[in-house]
Amino acid sequence: MKTHGLVTASTSDAFLPGLAHELMAAGFWSAPIIIGVSGGADSVALLLGICDIASTQTKKPSLIVVHAQHDLRTQAGADRAFVESLAQRLGLTFLWRDLPLGDHHDRHSNGVESRARELRYAFFADVAHETGARHVVVAHTADDQAETILHRALRGTGLAGLGGMATARELCAGVALMRPLLQMRRETVRHYLVEIAQPWCEDHSNTDIRYARNFLRHEILAPLAAGFYPAAAESLTRLGRQASLVAAALASAADHLLDIYAQRHAGGNVLLQTAALSSLDRHLVAEIFVSLWRRENWPRRDMTARHYAALADMACIAADMADMASLRHSAMPRRAAIDLPGGMRSRIISAGVVEVTREN
Repeated sequence: MKTHGLVTASTSDAFLPGLAHELMAAGFWSAPIIIGVSGGADSVALLLGICDIASTQTKKPSLIVVHAQHDLRTQAGADRAFVESLAQRLGLTFLWRDLPLGDHHDRHSNGVESRARELRYAFFADVAHETGARHVVVAHTADDQAETILHRALRGTGLAGLGGMATARELCAGVALMRPLLQMRRETVRHYLVEIAQPWCEDHSNTDIRYARNFLRHEILAPLAAGFYPAAAESLTRLGRQASLVAAALASAADHLLDIYAQRHAGGNVLLQTAALSSLDRHLVAEIFVSLWRRENWPRRDMTARHYAALADMACIAADMADMASLRHSAMPRRAAIDLPGGMRSRIISAGVVEVTREN
């Protein structure tokens, strides 16, 4: 646990109003609120900031501090004890769960970080169901967002992925996951803690560049910010916001076209009338299938851009078949059917019509 050097400029004037603005969601204070606290600076600041803002509410909300203990950190027990002590000092309910990842995992792979996140969010969802909470709040900052966008860009992602983390999304039915610090720099958050003389736990594994995110933070973004690109993090987060807006517009257009040209049948299969889609850009046609998978809640985990592009090609082939000038041959084209992940299958059933079904 440590605090850092004092700063002269007041940052609480920026931190607390910024946090309060992001917590203005309708009904936020009317039900129990779960706050994920690791013991690190960002989550400690989030907890104290929410407590400060909650004290101004007419009806005092129920705040629940949750802590996920992984076996990735040598000081995991000390972190838990610190968060528990902080919650007790604030008079708040404290809940924690041991979420070991086991020795069989590669401790420095992207997979183990993803698995740890899945376990944490499942724990948070369980607590929400048990307590009736409608909001789970976590402490990702603008710096985390910049790292996420750069990480996804380097690994290969679509436009939506380039948008980074959402400020709010559904965690599970009836429960929202919120990131109210996502527009705030890590420096502002830590200065707030320094001003109120609040210590935090320093995670020494954050300096281990064998982890992909740490490598990007220390070996890529830090040198960029110290050199020719001092606004690297801001530029990445701005790019992410722009990508999100474009992706949302594309998704909205795809949803509109899906409503017009798709029909769901009693057996669960969907027919897509493609004749009017032939003049559209292939990316928009592919997005129609993304929208279809999302609307029908079909398995999306293993669906890639390549699969959606193949579906767009099939739709355009079917559209061409509907053009009387292209009906010189009655045989179905070579790519008349595609087997897809999750037991899904798409096929051209007639000129201008594509059917998508889920195989039993």
